[in-house]
Amino acid sequence: MTRPRVSAPAAAEAASSRVRPIAAAVAGNVLEWFDIALFGYYSTIIATLFFPVGNAAVATLFAVGTYGLGFVIRPVGAVVLGSLGDTRGRKAALTITIATMALGTAAIGLAPTYERAGIVGPIVIVLARLLQGFSAGGEMGSATAFLFEHAAPNRRAFAASFQQASQALAMLLGSLSAAAVASFLTPEQALDWGWRVPFLAGLMIAPIGIYIRRRTHEPAEFEAARAQAPLAAHPVRILLRDNRADLLVGFGLFTCWAVLVNFFLIFMPTHAVTVLGIGQADALYSNCITLLLVLILTPLFGLLADRIGTISLQTTAALVLLLGSLPALEWLAAAPSAARLLAVQLAIAVPIAAFTGPAPAALARLFPVQIRSTGMAISHSVAGATFGGLAPFATTSLTLATGNPASPAWYIMFACCAALAALAASRRLVRTPVSIGDGQPKVHRS
Repeated sequence: MTRPRVSAPAAAEAASSRVRPIAAAVAGNVLEWFDIALFGYYSTIIATLFFPVGNAAVATLFAVGTYGLGFVIRPVGAVVLGSLGDTRGRKAALTITIATMALGTAAIGLAPTYERAGIVGPIVIVLARLLQGFSAGGEMGSATAFLFEHAAPNRRAFAASFQQASQALAMLLGSLSAAAVASFLTPEQALDWGWRVPFLAGLMIAPIGIYIRRRTHEPAEFEAARAQAPLAAHPVRILLRDNRADLLVGFGLFTCWAVLVNFFLIFMPTHAVTVLGIGQADALYSNCITLLLVLILTPLFGLLADRIGTISLQTTAALVLLLGSLPALEWLAAAPSAARLLAVQLAIAVPIAAFTGPAPAALARLFPVQIRSTGMAISHSVAGATFGGLAPFATTSLTLATGNPASPAWYIMFACCAALAALAASRRLVRTPVSIGDGQPKVHRS
């Protein structure tokens, strides 16, 4: 029996229908994490220009503390924008988040320094980070739900892995931009105006993302849920009443995910420069190579998770990171060099990709479709506010307090323990039917 022939236009439309949701979700995520990465990479420059307190280490703490503020405000964005994604649709939330993120990015790129405008400069930076944090609080939940619900049932971990892959892509672009500034401009030029260029260049992503998101339809699973029964009017209330265990598991998984990304993939170049004495260009190029490896491996681990399950893969990765982080950082601190930095980052990149690649699908499966965006957004934002966004501040404080350049490993190990506890609990939760509230039908996690 011969297969029916598919016309070229129909085949092209089918391919577009598979690619467009990924592009729509990735665009905003790239802008979000591109800016987050740049802020991390340029924390020493931002400290110099906006927080001139007379002590370089204290100024860096101010800068990374401001970096963390963007995470502190995320729960507010999660409640507002995550709920919007569940009540009004994924597209509405995604369009608002990317527009708001662009405003914050522009404000950082154009902010006047302390020398030129006094206290106004630091205030603009702080407000910009708060604005970005608010939008980012809703971005993750809606974007991951969008990816997960558009995918075929046997490819959901692969499709959702583009959430993390897009983070790696954004951080790679940010690292390359920072490395180019460090390579082609003098330190004086980079300090004067060069650091602003990547922030402003990143704004080009926003109109493209808004255009794609407006032209992509809602996921069929979400539309079916909306047609079957009225959507939850108060998803946050339902989550806190009926899904507290799911939120706790999501919190544990996101804590590890956020700490790994924020330390190893964003703050590591700053740690290498300020603590280990490695050159900035060397540290940034090492980070670029590491991010490229994460970018390649993340979808592959997503595919593997579709075959063997997310829990087993993530548990293995968390155990490797728990046991290997301290020896790796101690080996690097014993004789710091660009070669050792690259070796450590590449070795760590593999379990990071193995943990974070399946993570979006693992988290999406915790929550029913009617409250999925809100559930993931709140889990993500609370974990980011409490542990992820403060990773640079916490690890810098640990290093200053102990005088041990390898001491950040203890923070990583704590996050891995949280993930292992959450993974153990999730084995039961993903098999349990859940209700979305009184008067509405019970639904099962996908």
